[in-house]
Amino acid sequence: MTEPLFRTDAYLREAEARVAGHSDQGGLILDRTVFYATSGGQPGDSGYLDWDGGRTNIATAVKGEGGTFVLVPDAGSALPPVGAPVLQRLDWERRHRHMRVHTALHLLSVVVPLPVTGGQIGAERGRLDFDMPEPPADVTALEEALNRLVERDLTVSDDWITDAELEANPGLVKTMSVKPPMGQGRVRLVRISDGAELVDLQPCGGTHVARTGEIGRLQLGKIENKGRQNRRITLHLCD
Repeated sequence: MTEPLFRTDAYLREAEARVAGHSDQGGLILDRTVFYATSGGQPGDSGYLDWDGGRTNIATAVKGEGGTFVLVPDAGSALPPVGAPVLQRLDWERRHRHMRVHTALHLLSVVVPLPVTGGQIGAERGRLDFDMPEPPADVTALEEALNRLVERDLTVSDDWITDAELEANPGLVKTMSVKPPMGQGRVRLVRISDGAELVDLQPCGGTHVARTGEIGRLQLGKIENKGRQNRRITLHLCD
């Protein structure tokens, strides 16, 4: 298995590791990694690896078999040998923008309290699809409510519950199309604020900023009709 360092510290930009193997498709499997692997609508991280004798650019990361994460190098790149120590470094600016957008989408699901049917995260914008028969009457009001949550600079933290606890609290799951990963005994919850000030609590395996103020100002795009009861709302980072 690969130890996902990003899960305990989303702000870790680099780390030493050892090459545990090569995938059949020419990817690299490390014993521990800072690279988030594509899942839940969030793209895999990019960056590079340094080792004694070379450097390999990493285009993305994906999930492999048996709890591994596979780093996908640029086509034609040289690979460090199995067992080699490496230093992995993220494209931090890109990752941090994913963190900002991902956290912003959590807030969007608060100001639009409807079931989520899909979503996608990018470095400049993100979107959620909602089970929404009618479009919102006032998009400007939604945007203002979203930015008020950002400006409150709320804490973002995580916790873990058991599979059984999640099954007993199905209301925690907002997404209709993607279910949280279960079967390993526990599920990660992401919490925005706490106690009486709790704003959001839902299962999520992605990376997020530590406080909502870090997101920066947001702008909503137009509401798109994606089906009889499906509306897509896109948000954009303003900087």
